Amino acid sequence: MDSERPDSDSPIRIRILTAADERRLVQIDQRLTGRSRAEWYRRRLARALRESDVNVSLGAEVDGCLAGAVLCTVQYGEFGVADPVAVLDTLIVDPGFQKQGVGAALLEQLQKNLAGLRVERVRTEVDWTERELMGFLAQAGFTPAPRLVLEHRLAPA
Repeated sequence: MDSERPDSDSPIRIRILTAADERRLVQIDQRLTGRSRAEWYRRRLARALRESDVNVSLGAEVDGCLAGAVLCTVQYGEFGVADPVAVLDTLIVDPGFQKQGVGAALLEQLQKNLAGLRVERVRTEVDWTERELMGFLAQAGFTPAPRLVLEHRLAPA
């Protein structure tokens, strides 16, 4: 899928994410967070590529450079729900490509691919303080789920 960004002449090319994208994902994340989470991305990417019957994780390229990605798995029977559900683990866009349609193009293609697999829902979690991300996801059609996430802090041993 190629789609034009409104403020650029370069098309966004959406493709399947591969293990070879790990280094670039770490670079993008480091630009966003100021720290290296190479091991975290190695495990997340391996899980995203391994745990679905079909690889639904996508990368967005602009001029041959990975500009963003979604890491996603399709799960069956999680949390007592019998229907398949896609779990969007990571949505990441390089700061140099933000607000240029990369994230929207990734989510649009992900939704098309999941619909083709007859997956009817996508779930993700967002930190309450990430207002800009929540606004972006709301604009993409995400709404609060009818489930409540519960957490219990354990005392240190």
